[in-house]
Amino acid sequence: MMTDHRHLKRRVRERMSRTRESYSTARRQVLAQASSGPLPAGLVPGYDMFGAGGHRLSSLVGHLLRQAGHVAPHTAAPYSEAMVCGLGGGIGFMYATFEYTNIPPLVTIVAQHHPEPWLAAVLARLGIGSSETHSGSVPRALAQLRADLELEKAALCLVDRSALPWHSDTLALASDPYQVVVAGAKGDILYLDDVNAQPHPISEDDFARAWSGYKKGRHHRVTVDRPAKPVDLPAAIATALAVTVAHLTGPVLGNSFDVNFGFSGMTRLAAQLRDERTKSGWVRRFADPGAYAWALLRLYECVELEYTAAGATRPLYADFLDEAAVVLGKKELARAAELFRQSGQSWSKLADLAAETADDLPEVTELARRRMTVVMTMGRAGAEEIKALSAAITAADAPGPDPAVLGALAELVDTARTFEEQAVALLAR
Repeated sequence: MMTDHRHLKRRVRERMSRTRESYSTARRQVLAQASSGPLPAGLVPGYDMFGAGGHRLSSLVGHLLRQAGHVAPHTAAPYSEAMVCGLGGGIGFMYATFEYTNIPPLVTIVAQHHPEPWLAAVLARLGIGSSETHSGSVPRALAQLRADLELEKAALCLVDRSALPWHSDTLALASDPYQVVVAGAKGDILYLDDVNAQPHPISEDDFARAWSGYKKGRHHRVTVDRPAKPVDLPAAIATALAVTVAHLTGPVLGNSFDVNFGFSGMTRLAAQLRDERTKSGWVRRFADPGAYAWALLRLYECVELEYTAAGATRPLYADFLDEAAVVLGKKELARAAELFRQSGQSWSKLADLAAETADDLPEVTELARRRMTVVMTMGRAGAEEIKALSAAITAADAPGPDPAVLGALAELVDTARTFEEQAVALLAR
């Protein structure tokens, strides 16, 4: 609600004064809706941890491995979230701005490793078996899912996030795959592992709609096999490190879009933030105050919340490198970890500045969010409402892009990239 957003900055500042957290960290905590309490009956045996942790995908994969009985050979304990994150590829960078007729440009940054599927990458590197299925039939897919649960197997499924009740206010496209774990059932209620520290209950019918909503991978599900052979963790770590280095230095896809990945993508972002002359620069591209406010909010979300962990996943990846340094006996990994922590601080400062600047324009930021909600949920059918919201943004007479702010953001991108180039040189050894 607009009233809530007007008071958001005050609430964030109040939390900062109590906790000494950064702006973006305090903002994330203010907006969070965590829950706790006893777990419900009906969960598959061994699935006793829920929630997004620091990095949602790594948490889900770690929970699946834990429930299937896998432990890390160097600790004889369940794999840490940091280790799972690193084995999944850890960090990456992809920056792109998508432009469509009659709607504001859409900024997207993916700070985690991309585009390799997370669970598949972890399992392949560890040599752990799995079962993967698709189905065009809802009854057949649900029957197979129920059979998995009867066999005491949790299942990772791809769904349309916007169809999940607890994500009803999230701006998400049905074409964008979103992973959740079905961890149990009681009657016609399924229990999902997603963002909360408690399982999310959802009716089987509602889950089926969300599961069917992701058309490209309809009724996709993966279950993890029980341990069958020893894991070569040093080899898995070495392979993961090589992939991370390769994707930061490029190429990633082997086509012209590679300019948006890795260090090249960071350089491109910094240049466009500074550019005041051409139409690709942020000053001209986001001249509309609503588009500017939304782009700033997207910067914050992409670096701290969406498809990432805090600090563009760099601090969590540093924890992985510290753990990997012990496994491999390589001190340069610990030195690289410190560089990535410094990089993460720069990314979080960027998120702080972007979020605080957007929160200084509460009315326009809220109108921009509502406009984008209509764009993504209604499309052309919402043309009149989009037009009315655009008029309201214009009437608000808010300032457009501030070259000084954009220049400061660009400096932070450059600083982060410099730290990461030094760290990658160490990893490449």
